[in-house]
Amino acid sequence: MKEYKIDAKNKSLGRVASEAAKALRGKNEADFKDNVAPDIKVMVSNVNDLKITGLKMDQKIYKRYSGYPGGLKEMVMSKVVEKKGKAYIFEKAVKGMLPKNKLQKQMMKNLIIS
Repeated sequence: MKEYKIDAKNKSLGRVASEAAKALRGKNEADFKDNVAPDIKVMVSNVNDLKITGLKMDQKIYKRYSGYPGGLKEMVMSKVVEKKGKAYIFEKAVKGMLPKNKLQKQMMKNLIIS
C-alpha cells in the first residue's frame, strides 16, 4: 500500500482536489489500470487553510435533493463552510473529479482528510 501526503495550506481548492483525485485514481503510477481501484491512501492535511479565490464564497451554490416534490435545497458556499466545514467541500470536489462508477466509493474510502 502506498501513501501520498498533500499539504493544502495556502493552495487553491481545485488544484489540491485534482491532485488528490489523480493520486486516488492511480494515474501517476506505472501500473495504472482503468478498471481496478489502486491500493493507495491519500492523506490531505491543513484543509481548513485552503484558499478559496474570487467570489465563490458568495456565489457558488451547493444543491441536494430529497427525492420528494419541492425537496431541492440550495446553500451558498459560505453557509456550507459554516455548517459542515471546508473538509466537506473538499471531499465533494474530489468526488466530482473521480469517475462515476463502482470504483468511486472504494477510492473515496482511501481519502483521509485531517
